[in-house]
Amino acid sequence: MSTQNLLVELFVEELPPKALKKLGEAFASVLAEQLKAQGLLEADSTSTAYASPRRLAAHVSGVLAQAADKAVQQKLMPVSVGLDASGNATPALLKKLQALGADVSQPAAAVAALKRAPDGKAEALFYDSVVKGASLAAGLQKALDEALAKLPIPKVMQYQLETDCELPGWSSVNFVRPAHGLIALHGSAVVPVKALGLKAGNSTQGHRFEAPVNPVVLTHADHYAELLKIDGAVIASFAERRAEIERQLQAAAARVGGGVRPIEDDALLDEVTALVERPNVLVCEFEKQFLDVPQECLILTMKANQKYFPLLDAAGKLTHQFLVVSNISPADASAVIGGNERVVRPRLADAKFFFDQDRKKTLESRVEGLSKVVYHNKLGSQGERMARVCAIAKAIGQQLGGDELADKAVLAARLAKTDLLTDMVGEFPELQGIMGNYYARNDGLSEEIAHAISDHYCPRFAGDQLPSNPVAVAVALADKLETLVGMFGIGNLPSGDKDPFALRRHALGVIRMLVEKALPLQIDALLRAAVPAFAGKISDATPALSEFIYERLAGSLREQGYSAQEVEAVLALRPQVLADVAQRLAAVRAFAALPESAALAAANKRIANILKKAGEVDAHVNPALLKEDAEKALYAALQKLLPESEAQFKAGDYTASLQTLAALRGPVDAFFDDVMVNAEEMDLRLNRQGLLNTLHVAMNRVADLSRLA
Repeated sequence: MSTQNLLVELFVEELPPKALKKLGEAFASVLAEQLKAQGLLEADSTSTAYASPRRLAAHVSGVLAQAADKAVQQKLMPVSVGLDASGNATPALLKKLQALGADVSQPAAAVAALKRAPDGKAEALFYDSVVKGASLAAGLQKALDEALAKLPIPKVMQYQLETDCELPGWSSVNFVRPAHGLIALHGSAVVPVKALGLKAGNSTQGHRFEAPVNPVVLTHADHYAELLKIDGAVIASFAERRAEIERQLQAAAARVGGGVRPIEDDALLDEVTALVERPNVLVCEFEKQFLDVPQECLILTMKANQKYFPLLDAAGKLTHQFLVVSNISPADASAVIGGNERVVRPRLADAKFFFDQDRKKTLESRVEGLSKVVYHNKLGSQGERMARVCAIAKAIGQQLGGDELADKAVLAARLAKTDLLTDMVGEFPELQGIMGNYYARNDGLSEEIAHAISDHYCPRFAGDQLPSNPVAVAVALADKLETLVGMFGIGNLPSGDKDPFALRRHALGVIRMLVEKALPLQIDALLRAAVPAFAGKISDATPALSEFIYERLAGSLREQGYSAQEVEAVLALRPQVLADVAQRLAAVRAFAALPESAALAAANKRIANILKKAGEVDAHVNPALLKEDAEKALYAALQKLLPESEAQFKAGDYTASLQTLAALRGPVDAFFDDVMVNAEEMDLRLNRQGLLNTLHVAMNRVADLSRLA
C-alpha cells in the first residue's frame, strides 16, 4: 500500500517559553504513537517535532492512507450457555452474534462458523471477524485529539471562538493559548480534520514582521521547514534555532575580542530559543561604573529580567558588554541596540542602589530582625531557627576542631540568615548567602566567616560544590540537620513527589559532606544531638529520619554503579560513620570475587537462621565441650584468624579483613557436614551455638555477607 509523509501544524498565539520545548516534543510523540497504534504507520516511520513561539508541528514519515484490515477473534460465551443440549444456538448466542454484525438468518451455519476452544476449566465459543482498518482522516482525528489532550500544559486558558455554522454565536475553547490555524497535509492532500474549532487547511503565518510571503501556503508536507524559513522567515525546528543562537553568540563574542565568552546557561538558552522565530544576536553595553556591584547581582538581573547573555572575560569576570537575541533583523540595528541598553540601565541602577543601601547596616545589626520573620508556625521564627543552628553548629565544631572551630561556627551561623533582610536578597532571593558573603567582608569579617555564610547553603543541588572550609562545613551540616530534625519532629515528611522543604536534597547534602569530607561523625549521634536544640517543640524522630537518610544513601550508591546486593550487604549493618561506606563496598566487591565467597555467604545465611531460632546466644565457647573434630578444627581456625582479621578491621583495611576470613571456608563446610548444632545435650548445643555466634560476629563486621547469598 502506498504511503506519504504527513505534516500537522497548530498555529497559536505566543506559547509559554519555559514549556515550549516539552510541548513540541509531546505533541509530535503522542501524534505518532496514536497513528502507529491504529496501524497507520510503516515499521520504519519516524517523527520530527517542530516548535516555535507561535506553532507546534510534527512531520511523520511513512503514513498510510488506509490501515490494513485486521483479523480479530472474540470470546463470546461458554459452550454451555451458547448451545443447548442438541447443539443448537441459544437466544443469548444469536443476540450476541447479531450485535457483532454476523448473519444469523441461518443459525446452524452461524454456529458452524464459530470455534470451540478450552477457556480455563470450561469450553468457550469464539467468533472470528475482520475489522476494517482505520482511514487516515478518522485515525488522524483521533490521534490529534489525543495529542492535544495529553499536552503537558502548565496552565489552561479559556477563550471565545466564533461558531462555524448557520446560526451566529460563540463557543468557549480551553487551550494553553488561542489557536488560529491548523494544517494537516498527507503528501500534498489536505486531511479533513478539526481541532479547537479549526478546520485543517494548507496555509500558515510566517514571522510577524519579516515574512516575505504571508500567508505561507504549503504544497507538500515535506516542504514545511524549508518553505517556512524562506517564505515565512521562521526557523521552525527548536533544535535548529537553538544551535543557530549558540553559533551567533560565539560569533558575536569573537567579534568583541579580548577572549570574552557568553555565559553558559542551558535553561536561559532554551527559554530564549522559545522566544524568537528567527534569531539575530546583537552586542550591547552598559556603563562600567555598574561593575562595582557584585557580578552575581548584575548577571542575575540581566538573565532573569531581560533574558540577556552577559559576557565574561578569560578570568570569568563580568565585562560591561552583553549579548541580546533579537527577533528582528533590521538593516540598521542601532535602534534595537540602544533600546536594550536603555532598558537594562534602570535594572542595573536598582541593583547598585540596593547594594549601596545594604552596606550601610552591618549583618550583626540585622540579627534581631530575624525574630520578626516567620519560619514555620510550629517551629517559630527565623531568629529561633538561627539559635538552633548555632547550637548544633557549636556541637559539630567542637567535635571537628575544638573550641576555636566551635566559636567560628557559632558566629557564622548567627549571621548566615541575616542577608534575608537586605534589599538585594528581597529583590533577588536567589542571591541569599552570596550577598551575605559580600556584606560580611564589607563588615570586616574574615574570609573564612564570609565564605561560611555563602557556603552554608551548599550543596544546593546534585553535583554542586561542597562547603569550602571547616567552618562552612559545620554550619552547612547544622543548617541541614536543623531542617531535617525539625520537619521530621513535627511529622512534616515528603510525600510522593511533594517535598516543599527539600528534605531529600538536604539528606543528600548531609550524606555528601559526611562522605566526601571524610568526617568522623556518627549519623545517629548527630541526629539525636540536634533534638535538644528545639527545646521541646518537636518529638524525637531519629529512627525514622535515620532510615530516610540511609534510603537516600542507598539510592545514591546504586546510581554510582554499586549493585543492589553490595549496597544491601553494607547498609544492612547501618554503619554510623558514612565516610567508611565506600571502603566497605570495595571490600565486599573484592570478597565477592573470591572463589570461597559463595559458600561462606550461604553458610553465613544458614548461621543467621540458626541463631535467630535459638534466640539470645552468648558468643562464648568452652573448649572443653568441643567433642567433634570438625568443631575443634573450626575453633582452632577462629583462634588463629580472628585476631588478624580484627586488627585489620580496626586499622580500616576492610578488604584484608574479609579476605583473611575467606580461609575459614574449609573448616565451616566441614562443621556443617559433620556436626549436629542442636544436640540433645543442652551444654553441647549452647556451646556450638556460641561457636557459630563468634563466627557470625566476626564475618559480619564489614557487611552482612548473607545478603550476597
